[in-house]
Amino acid sequence: MLVHDASFQGASGGMPRFIEDPAIRVSDIRFAVDYLQSLPFVDAGRIGAIGVCGGGAYTVRTGITDHRIKALASITGVNYGRLIREGFADFKPLEFIENMVKMRTAEAQGGARHMVDLLPASIEAARQSGTTDIDVLEATEYYKTACGRQPGSATSQLMSFSSAAMGWDAFLNAETLLTQPLLVVIGSKPGAFGAYRDGWEIYGRAASRRKEIVVAEGWSHYDLYDKPEPVAIAMAKVVPFFKETL
Repeated sequence: MLVHDASFQGASGGMPRFIEDPAIRVSDIRFAVDYLQSLPFVDAGRIGAIGVCGGGAYTVRTGITDHRIKALASITGVNYGRLIREGFADFKPLEFIENMVKMRTAEAQGGARHMVDLLPASIEAARQSGTTDIDVLEATEYYKTACGRQPGSATSQLMSFSSAAMGWDAFLNAETLLTQPLLVVIGSKPGAFGAYRDGWEIYGRAASRRKEIVVAEGWSHYDLYDKPEPVAIAMAKVVPFFKETL
């Protein structure tokens, strides 16, 4: 198994830090496949991919046009292009684009980088601000505590470089080009990040002859990260899925 940090994130290199560019994310996965195929003990005809959250949709996007990936699993996958156009842009995408243009122009002329923390500083801060959405609260609880915090990781994003995501769709051409076996796992509790919606969308759009969607009843997006019971629901499907398709 190969697990990598995305370029500009975590332990991976790249400057400036915290760029979230879907095209680069997809390219990272392609390079991971390149590397796996170079290893003498890897069967190039049996490479599968699993992605979680944004990684779920990035994995799908890669598989649509890179059929070296023979089977795909998206766990609570989120279409980042849709999310940034909607929730992150406060449903004002044109205004958001204009703001990013101004930021990047100012930075190119020597101004300070516009690094934005996408989450409240703590659960207490989130509640004090009136936040009630399950995804925001659970993401804060996960990433702002020892549970999900890792050295070199952050919940920040260089927003001035995010215009590349505004016109991006993780599922573009899935109706014709996504033919590999596909497994989608989502929780039944929908939140603002949209994994429930996106899961059903890609399940419906994929041309895959073999495709399955698993809804973990009573569980949320972040429950599927590390809560034993919902993870067990997912793995009970993921493990035999890859055994049968690879």
